[in-house]
Amino acid sequence: MWTVCLQTRGFHSSLSLMKKLKGKSAAEQRWLTRQLKDPYVKASHALNFRCRSAFKLLEIDDKFRLLQPGHTVVDCGAAPGAWSQVAVQRVNSAGTDPELPCGTVIGIDLLSIPPLDGAHFLSSHDVTDPATHSKLRELLPSGRAHVILSDMAPNASGIREMDHERLTMMCLSLTDLAEKILQPGGSLLCKYWDGILVQRLQEKLLSVFGSVRTLKPNASRKDSAERYFLARMYRKPVK
Repeated sequence: MWTVCLQTRGFHSSLSLMKKLKGKSAAEQRWLTRQLKDPYVKASHALNFRCRSAFKLLEIDDKFRLLQPGHTVVDCGAAPGAWSQVAVQRVNSAGTDPELPCGTVIGIDLLSIPPLDGAHFLSSHDVTDPATHSKLRELLPSGRAHVILSDMAPNASGIREMDHERLTMMCLSLTDLAEKILQPGGSLLCKYWDGILVQRLQEKLLSVFGSVRTLKPNASRKDSAERYFLARMYRKPVK
């Protein structure tokens, strides 16, 4: 009976897949096929996460305990809001558990971010803009954050070296943001794409953080150049 059930389910899934692929370009078909077979995509639907990237942050936080109840978190490149969803849960910013301290989550993106209970979103804001930094300081308790998260990335041009350089520059800009809002001892988690500028980024992070490590969570696709730097124990640069 179980075998028959599985075969029937597989038959219906195949029919559904064929319908969704009809009329799509070859590239669209490859992307859609991968999405439909991805266990993290399925799990994100089941757990009501806005996208599969939530599992990257969950895996990292389960191991390193980056997000604690009562913490203040700034989520850069937050749209569509999956990392903010995880942060809201972990820092208790929606006050779900009255026994725990209530944290703060602020998300920033050039795109529009749908509302989320427990988070304050700055949609249509550039994280590199000093005006955004000023607004952040007004919103943050005591003007400081415990953690800066960044899963942001530029729109892909298809030219790997150019995309790598653009994302590296975005990551480097986060050290300027850290100087303005990150409290001493705070942490930064940022996505980068592997390439020739990684050492420059790592050296910059090591100049202001006591510990920097490279991570590749299981939820990050194996064929992707995507990696993460987890930088901890922030210290303000000496001028």
